[in-house]
Amino acid sequence: MAARYRADHVGSLLRPQELFEARSDPKVDRQKLQALEDRHIQRVLQRQKDLGFKIFTDGELRRRNFMSDFNESVEGIDEGDLVPRSWQASSGGTPQPSSVPGIVVGKLKQTKRLTRHEVDFMKQHSPGDIKITLPTANQFPAIYYKRGISDKVYPTHSALLWDIVPVIKAEIGALVDEGVQYVQIDAPRYSYYIDPKWRDYIKKEIGLDPDQALEEAVRADNACLEGAKRAGVILAIHLCRGNNRSQWYAEGGYDAIAEKLFGQLQVDAFLLEYESERAGTFEPLRFVPRGKTVVL
Repeated sequence: MAARYRADHVGSLLRPQELFEARSDPKVDRQKLQALEDRHIQRVLQRQKDLGFKIFTDGELRRRNFMSDFNESVEGIDEGDLVPRSWQASSGGTPQPSSVPGIVVGKLKQTKRLTRHEVDFMKQHSPGDIKITLPTANQFPAIYYKRGISDKVYPTHSALLWDIVPVIKAEIGALVDEGVQYVQIDAPRYSYYIDPKWRDYIKKEIGLDPDQALEEAVRADNACLEGAKRAGVILAIHLCRGNNRSQWYAEGGYDAIAEKLFGQLQVDAFLLEYESERAGTFEPLRFVPRGKTVVL
């Protein structure tokens, strides 16, 4: 591994209420919003420094969600035609419905870099090494593909996936070329392959064999990472179960995917969700190759 960080975090922090209100207020223009984002990012950078971190993120505070940079950087996504989705909640809780943040309605065309604006600020203000997070290419076919709309442009989920891969690959390459020390892919969709109900969904609703879909997902992430390895750079992947405000999408241990995932993904580090009983045991970690780092 390029460098050893004794403490790490996934890079996404809770957005301050002030930011939520500013983004929904039509009287707050882009310049005022950016100044507000700058102030809160400087605050979270100082907090990370105070806690002793050696690797720093902006907490994704400029984003509406962890993948909104993608929406804002490509054409072909409609954020007005939304599909409802449901979460699971802890015992006694009532899950709150939400909407998918976009639907593919046209051929995707990149119009700008995803994270250039984030990197520029971090280079000026970060107290140390920089981590930038990106959504996996696998995220978008899983939730942005709507039958009757998306299939008019992309006949299959796979066709959409491989049109997204070059966008994520180019962004990873640009980040590494700019000197970013730590690039992390956020990949909650691997949880589909560990939960029986989602494996059944993949088979019946999407029409794919779950094991073959897993193999393609790994190939896609590796294609995005191809050529990005440099001395002094860490490439990582963060796996969770779609957590949001104590709600989640999937549950189950890593057993069903561990050998293939840990053995084949071309990353230096795995950031693995393990803070609840839904995550299973540590036994699947035996498949992590020597020399790679696991962050629990």
